[in-house]
Amino acid sequence: MRSPTTATRPAVVLLLASALAFVGLGPAAAPAAAATIPVGSGSYSDTRPAGTSGPTTNTGTPVTPKLTAGARNRPVPTNDWWSSLAFQRYGDNPHSTPMYGHPLTYQATAGGLDVGYPTSPAVVGDGRQYEYAHKRDLTVGLAGLNSPDTKADDWSDWTVTPLWSDGTRTLRTTIGHGSPFVYAKGSGGDARVTTAEAPTVFADQGNTLGITVAGHHYALFAPTGSDWTVSGSTVTAGLGSKDYFSVAVLPSTGALATFKKYAYSFVTGSEVTWNYTGGTVKATYTLSTEAKEGSERGTLQALYRHQWLNTSDALTSYTYVSPRGTMKVRESATFATSQKAAAALPALPKTNAVDTARLRGYLNDVVNAADPFSAASDTYWTGKALGRLASLVPVAEQIGETGIRDRLLGLLKGKLQDWFTAGGANEFSYDKDWKTLTGYPASYGSDTELNDHHFHYSYYVHAAAIVAQYDQAWAADSAWGGMVKTLIRDTANPSRTDSAYPFLRGFDVYAGHSWASGHQGFAAGNNQESSSESTNLSAALVLWGSATGDTSLRDLGTYLLTTEAESIAQYWFDADEQVFPSTFGHDTAGMVWGSGAAYATWWTANPEEIHGINVLPVTGGSLHLGGEKAAIRRNLQELERENGGPAVEWRDILWEFQSLADPSTAKAKWDAGHADYTPEQGESKAHTYHWINTLDSLGAPDATVTGDIPTSAVFAKGTTRTYAAHNYTASARTVTFSDGKTLSVPARSTATGTGTGSPEDPDPDPDPDPPTGNTFQLRTGGTLTTATGGTAGSDTIASAGGANRDGTPYQPLVYEARGVDGTLTSGAQTAFKLQLDAGSAVGLGQQVRVSYDLTGNGDFERTETYNYFATDPVSGWEEYTQARGLKSSTGTPGNLDGGTVRLEVWSAIGNATSRLQTGTDKSVLVIPYS
Repeated sequence: MRSPTTATRPAVVLLLASALAFVGLGPAAAPAAAATIPVGSGSYSDTRPAGTSGPTTNTGTPVTPKLTAGARNRPVPTNDWWSSLAFQRYGDNPHSTPMYGHPLTYQATAGGLDVGYPTSPAVVGDGRQYEYAHKRDLTVGLAGLNSPDTKADDWSDWTVTPLWSDGTRTLRTTIGHGSPFVYAKGSGGDARVTTAEAPTVFADQGNTLGITVAGHHYALFAPTGSDWTVSGSTVTAGLGSKDYFSVAVLPSTGALATFKKYAYSFVTGSEVTWNYTGGTVKATYTLSTEAKEGSERGTLQALYRHQWLNTSDALTSYTYVSPRGTMKVRESATFATSQKAAAALPALPKTNAVDTARLRGYLNDVVNAADPFSAASDTYWTGKALGRLASLVPVAEQIGETGIRDRLLGLLKGKLQDWFTAGGANEFSYDKDWKTLTGYPASYGSDTELNDHHFHYSYYVHAAAIVAQYDQAWAADSAWGGMVKTLIRDTANPSRTDSAYPFLRGFDVYAGHSWASGHQGFAAGNNQESSSESTNLSAALVLWGSATGDTSLRDLGTYLLTTEAESIAQYWFDADEQVFPSTFGHDTAGMVWGSGAAYATWWTANPEEIHGINVLPVTGGSLHLGGEKAAIRRNLQELERENGGPAVEWRDILWEFQSLADPSTAKAKWDAGHADYTPEQGESKAHTYHWINTLDSLGAPDATVTGDIPTSAVFAKGTTRTYAAHNYTASARTVTFSDGKTLSVPARSTATGTGTGSPEDPDPDPDPDPPTGNTFQLRTGGTLTTATGGTAGSDTIASAGGANRDGTPYQPLVYEARGVDGTLTSGAQTAFKLQLDAGSAVGLGQQVRVSYDLTGNGDFERTETYNYFATDPVSGWEEYTQARGLKSSTGTPGNLDGGTVRLEVWSAIGNATSRLQTGTDKSVLVIPYS
């Protein structure tokens, strides 16, 4: 979202961008004559309108993608974490700005790839921003390399391969999200790694070298037969007849042997696949590799918090620091996540709490306005107006106002068709160089910087989905649906083989959210401010796909919405209070950057807009925000502290936000203050009245229960659940919910039903309760909990691979409890009983390590490793307890103050997997605390 007026950036953003004010390259070129490309009943232009601009440098000089010859015809995914490799925003920087892959950070320079691993956050901008800023530890290059530029040579879903060439030497590196490795291929010179300071060598094994730079541990791997030579801050190795070497950041010096195993398994690509079935979204993230030496094809990858919270795959004990909290390492080329799908409805359902006459009056205020579009002319503000009107169509129908409904639909169709027809005062134009569709008049850099297409176009797709709900003929490809799909191809293209548009332009599948800047030209990496306008597009895909029978687009939208909902909860709202540094001092972020996050927006420091920008527009796709009610309460408490009192300017947006956690409180504020406020420009009193009163009647969203279609939702008030679903099909259907409730929904209708369930969260205390007691059950997903009544399940313990892993965790199952308080009980000892099943395998031995981080700061002061337990090929579970004896221990026990308790279970010996029971009181850890 951007400001309606031209405004200066807040100081925090200027601080980050100040070092990037570079010299331009010259005057702009005139556009060629335009041709019209028909799409069904609509059309777009193949050349931008006269007097307008396409992508430029920061001084207005036209710029084309900076790609190698082999990549030149591929649609480049602008709005990515590495986009500055391809978009030269600054005239005197032909390489890149800092890029944040996590755990590593990068910047391309003439001599190769600068690499860093920032582990200590700085709080800057008067306390309004935290950042793990890129700082070079070393440069990966070739001896003598001095390239005039760096170009993007190849890319996949979350990896990229930049290329350097100076005519004599050529270097390619492959880097990516979650990868602790830099994979390098070079010719024309020896491998060269230059360090920011003289390194300390902790391991010298010929072609494998372990060094420490600035407190960070790195491993350098050259081809077999090579040898690394250290001279001051320069480390070199001859490649002989080979052309490859790799560098890895290590979580500890003791991890060298594990990382060496995968040093020559070079990543060549990355791909995510997704599936929606019965209320659950599953995604699989896979790296493709090639073995440069030997036959190893596996690898190591670090999972972000939003990923490891939702995977049952085995993780190692290795972790990394990142701006998104702890990253956990998986020893495999693939991992999978599973989440309950986020809900998306065309509107909240009908209730008796809404006064028909009052709502009719509010609706008439909108449709009878002299200009329902409020003089909007550019893509963004036109989109906002479309969104305001579209949200009222189902609301008008609910109270029988079909005349108002049809007038609203007419307004939507007229404006969409105007924009979907080339040659008028406004149109969409295709740029063949950048392979993007830009709406003119443009705004907020959507043309010159390729910013925000997903924000702007989300409103058009949402409005079109509402029209399609009532007029399927209008939405046909041969009518106006073809132009809707063209906008979708620009912003959220599910195809990797489309030659006209890139795959998922702005959505970063590994980071779990979208990026807003098209060029990523900032010292802090890329950024996204309005995460809620990003999810507006995802929810619109769910509605459009459902309304038009396109289940592929529907399921894409469900995957995007569900994934970003988790990321928003963790990285914008810090729902678990495990991401923001303790020194940051804020409970929410207005913007997320590659390097961290900021309590800021691009156009104002007003707290109401900082807090509201990740809420608007409020629609039936906003319900996911209600999954973290404690975070909403903390958020609004901070708003009032920073604001010096309740919201005034964006009070409607923030009331609606509060209603997702505390509907009755929000209604009381509406009742007291609705008479004398001006709605936010994308809102109306009609919609806000309907939203707040409906949730006051139904209760807040209950995200613990899902229906088996994406357009379903559950609400809870007291012990009563209300189930809602919209059926877009021409036949009645039954929707089944995950708690067993069924709901019959007539064709092309919304239906509701009630049932008894768990009460909504009634606790106004925003702080989650810490674990109480000293007995912890194991839960699939990596949790230790003192709660009882779990569902019995099991996790798979990875094989030891035929090696002896006695005493050293190898691909362990990891379970944690955080925020634990406890007084050490004199004379007591750790105890556990774990149910194991080796199946028919023989020769297995499972082992346990228990670790205590007394203050929760990431340092485990006490670690206890127990002797392994030899399991037999007998039928049923076998019980492993602390009676096997303590093998070793380190550190001294002490009291827990917000501490972390970790249990690791792995195979010490054997060549097969086994199972560990979870979710019952038969598998527990008992800590010696009271």
